[in-house]
Amino acid sequence: MNAQPVEVVVIGAGQAGLSAAYHLRRRGFSPVPADEPSFVVLDADDEPGGAWRHRWASLKMATVNGIHELPGFAVPPADPDMSARDVLPAYFADYERRFDLGVRRPVEVRAVRRADDDPEGRLLVETDLADWAARYVVNATGTWRRPFWPHVPGAETFRGRQLHVHDYVSADEFAGKRVVIVGAGISAVQLLDEISHVADTFWVTRREVRWDATEFDTAARIAAIAGVEERVRRGEPPGSVISVTGQHSTAWSEAARARGVLVRHPMFTAIEPDGVRMPDATLERADVILWATGFRADIRHLAPLGLRTPAGGLRVTNGRSLDEPRLFVIGYGPSQSTVGANRAGRDAVRAIVAERAEARPVATPAR
Repeated sequence: MNAQPVEVVVIGAGQAGLSAAYHLRRRGFSPVPADEPSFVVLDADDEPGGAWRHRWASLKMATVNGIHELPGFAVPPADPDMSARDVLPAYFADYERRFDLGVRRPVEVRAVRRADDDPEGRLLVETDLADWAARYVVNATGTWRRPFWPHVPGAETFRGRQLHVHDYVSADEFAGKRVVIVGAGISAVQLLDEISHVADTFWVTRREVRWDATEFDTAARIAAIAGVEERVRRGEPPGSVISVTGQHSTAWSEAARARGVLVRHPMFTAIEPDGVRMPDATLERADVILWATGFRADIRHLAPLGLRTPAGGLRVTNGRSLDEPRLFVIGYGPSQSTVGANRAGRDAVRAIVAERAEARPVATPAR
């Protein structure tokens, strides 16, 4: 199959990918088919919305964590009690139409590799439908498709149900059951509060939770971003924001605390058919284990580039691979937040535009 040449391939149409596409449009790029400079956005989902369309129904607009607006077009007013998975995918779809971003879906990117040995050459993006030869690749695949399940001895023997928050639908399905919730992040605490209204909950985390009574302010956000930036610059896997800042109080954490269910227990040492074995050797009975243990970067298709370090991450600074400068990795590490993803999309396009301008030959004045 012949690869179609294009200046920029954007992989993923979530927050970061749409931000990059918007800024490409603003800088004079057009979706293919078009004259140069051209770009194409490839998305694995069959409809717009990114990870928002997969969130649980009880995640309301009033409880969405952080900024979620895309550049250039605010989210239309919405009832705070409406589900985010209903409001935001519709907004993403309107955004794609409004700015004519030409997103192609569903397209599964199978591999990104170097087309040849020329460091100034193109990157080959191989998909299930067509191949693209790009001067630049902006990878914006996020994390939603790679839920992280820690390995615990005996997990396969459990007679109850195990699920990740990736597959969570509603607390109603756990009514009357004993639910062990694993994780120290925002999702764990929010779902603990929700599920504890209908079930007996038991919350465990690997480390003691550091609670900060203040809201997650600008200073805390800057500290978190700086810590994660340094990790990805060294090629280490991005750490969680919680590991840098501690857990901040929220409406649902305070509600759970008021009802006496925000009680943290140490991580269990093994899983048995009827429950989890605690460090003190006691058995905590369980019908369900809910893993709120986060996600990993969905970058397996980048493996042919050979960029992964012995530490397990990619060396990235300012959203750009240090070992393959034709590749931008956004929505990764410090740009995982929605506001960070917006900025990363903008900054990747700025770098591409500046580099193309430097490479453009300067006309010699006529004599």
